[in-house]
Amino acid sequence: MKTDLSGYDDKNIGFKQSIGASKIKQVLWFYTSILFIRNPLIPFSRVRIFFLVLFGAKIGKCVRIRPGVQIKFPWKLIIGDHVWLGENCWIDNLAIVSIGDHSCISQGAYLCTGNHDHTSKGFDLIMKPIILEDGVWIGAKAIVAPGVTCHSHCILTAGSVATKNMDAYSIYQGNPAVKLKERIINPSHS
Repeated sequence: MKTDLSGYDDKNIGFKQSIGASKIKQVLWFYTSILFIRNPLIPFSRVRIFFLVLFGAKIGKCVRIRPGVQIKFPWKLIIGDHVWLGENCWIDNLAIVSIGDHSCISQGAYLCTGNHDHTSKGFDLIMKPIILEDGVWIGAKAIVAPGVTCHSHCILTAGSVATKNMDAYSIYQGNPAVKLKERIINPSHS
């Protein structure tokens, strides 16, 4: 049997129902995102936060969102307190993405909640949430795959790919990412 994409239709896999917003809201978000979220000419996080919340994101206090950030569906985004989103990070949230307090998503990181079923003739879409618990650091250009939970205070190093859950207080590296060592936070450093 061969892959046959000629019959691929988002309606057949429940994609449209799972978006969680009307077509009008999606179009409004698309243009708002270009003008106010991704726009490098707007240096202020408060502007980005205002529009994300307006479109349904749940965002805590003291959050920093740098220019160039892409967020697919803000109504499927939960961000805790004191979180940093670096330049050009992409939250491709077809499913819920939850980011815990004091977490950092570095420049160019990619959080991907969607994938395709390679065993399906129609290449069906699979959507799974991503959970980043408190104190997680996703390094620059790192990728977090659908369904992954990054447990408390773990680190995914720059350019690495997390395809499985990551243990708390652990440092992961590589593609696929493997545990290198424990993360020890020195209490004497501020």
